[in-house]
Amino acid sequence: MDKLWFKKNSGVHGSGLFASQNIKKGSKVIEYVGDKVTKKEGDRRADIQINKAKKNKNNGMVYIFELNKRYDIDGSAKYNHARLINHSCNPNCEVEIDNNEIWIWAIKKIKKNDELSYNYGYEYDEDYVDHICQCGSSKCVGYILNEDHWPKLKKKKNK
Repeated sequence: MDKLWFKKNSGVHGSGLFASQNIKKGSKVIEYVGDKVTKKEGDRRADIQINKAKKNKNNGMVYIFELNKRYDIDGSAKYNHARLINHSCNPNCEVEIDNNEIWIWAIKKIKKNDELSYNYGYEYDEDYVDHICQCGSSKCVGYILNEDHWPKLKKKKNK
């Protein structure tokens, strides 16, 4: 299978992945890979990165991805190019876990040179305000939140 992506600087955040060719809806784009770790170890690694981020906003990206109830994938390894896919409130990809593998799939037709994105799906908790969205989409809600939480955010804005 030809590589469907290439890396370059992103207007959203740092580096991003972009379509190297037109990608059909429903295509498997890239696997999210890294160390398979227990939940406890995944939480420990995430806490370290979060603490680094509190000291320096340019540091501390968290690439821990939930694989299942027992394990996470620590995708911080340089060979995990999928870690560079940025969040969008109007994404062209989504994440699916299949056979204990984490894959990024195209949910719509993606044109050559378009940036790949998916909704990171963060929870609406006390820390949501720390995750400001910079996707630039006309559908942007201002924060990196799971779409299920958008109505709560709209209610809060209208108060």
